[in-house]
Parts: sequence; structure tokens; C-alpha cells
Amino acid sequence: MPARFCVLASGSAGNCAFVQAAGAGVLIDAGLGPRFIASRLASVGATWRDVHAVVLTHTHSDHWKDWTFGQMRQQGVPLYCSPRHHDGLSRYGGSFEPLAAAGLVRPFADGDALKMPGGITIRPVPVPHDSDPTYGFRIDGPPGLFGPQWSIGYASDLGEARPELVEAFADVNVLALEFNHCERMELASGRPRFLIQRVLGAEGHLSNDQAADAVRAIARASDPKSLKHLVQLHLSRDCNLPSLAQEAGRAALADVGSAAVVTTAQQYAASRIISLDGDMKRMRPTVPA
Repeated sequence: MPARFCVLASGSAGNCAFVQAAGAGVLIDAGLGPRFIASRLASVGATWRDVHAVVLTHTHSDHWKDWTFGQMRQQGVPLYCSPRHHDGLSRYGGSFEPLAAAGLVRPFADGDALKMPGGITIRPVPVPHDSDPTYGFRIDGPPGLFGPQWSIGYASDLGEARPELVEAFADVNVLALEFNHCERMELASGRPRFLIQRVLGAEGHLSNDQAADAVRAIARASDPKSLKHLVQLHLSRDCNLPSLAQEAGRAALADVGSAAVVTTAQQYAASRIISLDGDMKRMRPTVPA
């Protein structure tokens, strides 16, 4: 089965993405109920039987659902998360501890290389957000001649794109990055001042302009031909428009001479499926550390 990636849902009502290689699938976050996940998987030609692991970015409630943990326990699907996530997952749900008791909670630390089925390797990258800790992920496919056959950078919730993230995401073929809000719309939204300050702060969410700057920085740190797809995540329902996010993303790509395709993920439908085979291969060899 070809390797592929898609976003099943993205936004404040629930987040979940799916990457699959050699028939083995991994969910990034599980912020939908199990039936909704099943429905979105079906829309991309998959089922819960294709899910072999779940990795968690952070513990805000739009990134995990307690009853989905129950489904995972029934099907023997392990959850990979930070030990610092455990208290929050236990406090606000009843299914985490049974999942752990079944031996299905697997810890990771910053920078670990998580070996997944299908030859997938996932490396957690700490990012600033007001749920500590929060992670982005560098996801690499099976080894090829000059390194991973393909690579994905995934960061859905972050207040700043720091140099460590730019370095970690260099040479990815698919960049899935938060384009949360238009700053002008946020400031004019009429939301409580504390909420606006939270969103705009260094531990809040990326604006379209901040995300565009991150795209430029990552592209400039990469081989010019590496980036094939930009996937825009976690758009605000009230303080952004897909057209604004797309305009910012395409302008950033044009500035660095990239022909990457822009996909804007949605809340209530799965995104297009991105094939990770063929021309996704790394354009230059990895330099040993």
C-alpha cells in the first residue's frame, strides 16, 4: 500500500491526522470520538484496523477524547505521550488509567526517535504553547539511499516558530503547520481581552503572518526541491478565512521560489490524501551529526 498522509480534522472542535506506510497507520492526536474517527478514516479508504498507534501533541481537550482512549484499549492501540501528560489525562478522563494498566501507554522524551510500524520514525519537538508540554513531530519514512524516503513536519498548536523547530523541520517534503488567525480579525473580534492576549502571545497560536514567516525560514533552511506540500492547520473559525491563510501561505512559498501545493485542512471533513511515494524522496543526502 502506498505511503500517504491526510488530516482527518483540524480546528478547535477536534484535531486528528493520519499517516500510513506499508499498511501501518499512525494517528497524530485523537481529538474526535471513535465513531467520527471511523467515519473520517472511511472517507480516505481506511478503518480503525489500519491504526497501529496514536501520538499526542498535548492535553488540550480538542486533541484527545476519553472515549477514544476506550476504543484504543479495546483494539490494543498504544498511545505515545509524554509522562508529563499523564496527570492531565487521568484527571479529566476515566479511560486513560485502564489504557495504561493494559500496557498501552508508551512514554517519550524530548528528541526521542519513536519507532513505529511501517518503518515510520517520529521525533517529538517541543514547541511553546499554554499546555505544557506541547510537541510538534518530525515524521520520517523508511530509510532510502540518502536518508528517509519522505519526511513530514507537523505542528498544530504553537505561539512561536523557534529556531529549534526550523532546524527540526528542514528538508521535510510535507510541512503541516498552524495558520490559526488573522491578527487584524483577532484584534477586532470582540473577544475578551485576556483571550485575545492569550492567542496573540508567545504561548498561544500562530497568525497567518507568523506561519508564513516560519514557512520561509524552513524553506530557506532546506534543499530548494524538498518541500512539495504545505498543509495549513487549526484555522480559527471566527478569526480567520481560508482565503487569507492561503494567500499568506502562497506568498511565502513564492518568496522562496517553492512550487509546493497548498492544502487547507478543515474541521468537518478529511483533507486531500497526499501520496508520500515517488518524487517525495530527499533531494540531498543527510549529513551525519
